[in-house]
Amino acid sequence: MIRMRNISWRFLSVWQRNLIVYRKIWKVNFMVPLLEPAFYILAFGLGFQGLVTNLSYGGQALTYTQFMAPALIGISIMYNSFFETTYASFVRMYYQKTFDGMMTTPLSLEEIILAEIVWSATKAAAAAAIMLLVLGLFGFVVFPSGLLVIPLAFLGGLAFGSIGMFFTGITPSIDMFNLPIFLFITPMFLFSGTFFPVAGLPVWAQSAALAFPLYHLVELTRLFCLGRVETSPLLSLSYLVLFTLCFLFLALTTMRRRLVK
Repeated sequence: MIRMRNISWRFLSVWQRNLIVYRKIWKVNFMVPLLEPAFYILAFGLGFQGLVTNLSYGGQALTYTQFMAPALIGISIMYNSFFETTYASFVRMYYQKTFDGMMTTPLSLEEIILAEIVWSATKAAAAAAIMLLVLGLFGFVVFPSGLLVIPLAFLGGLAFGSIGMFFTGITPSIDMFNLPIFLFITPMFLFSGTFFPVAGLPVWAQSAALAFPLYHLVELTRLFCLGRVETSPLLSLSYLVLFTLCFLFLALTTMRRRLVK
């Protein structure tokens, strides 16, 4: 059973521990959000410029690269936070026994897990900030509204970090993470309005896309970057908040069951 009274600001000490470790490898890790958007823009811009001229989104005609560019930030947020609380957290928990060592201190289990999720959101927000800079140089972000993507990235990081930690709590071995990636992450990557408008899909597929958190994250990212959106921003924001709270609770529950025998 989750003990909410066990959660205090002590979780920041775990967050700080992860930051200290990350500082040793940050230069390599930051190469991805720095170069990835440039590669995508170059590849899709050259590859589709003769096939796709303009498309309609939110009542406005956009070039394909304008439409796709903000989605790259949403995808990066998803991957950075989800993989941090699956593979990275699993290694710290199972192989390095870092969690076991922390649990011998005054830290509670809830504080350790919360810190892991908050750390994943921090990484996602940092990656989003770098991508904003790169895409801004290409002219695909409108400032100052584009800066709102950074707190949105933190919220999105909490959402995907929470569900990643939930899968860590129920996945028996590190090899089994292939299942949630194939069955959950990949469909979202393809059908969340990332590379084509959801409005062009059949009605049943549009309804399915509304259930994907990445869809709502991408919608809000486009709103802040371009000033255009297809879905109600309030609906998308509410969905992300409720999704985060739900899977944060499930993550704390499953990880307690796994670690406390």
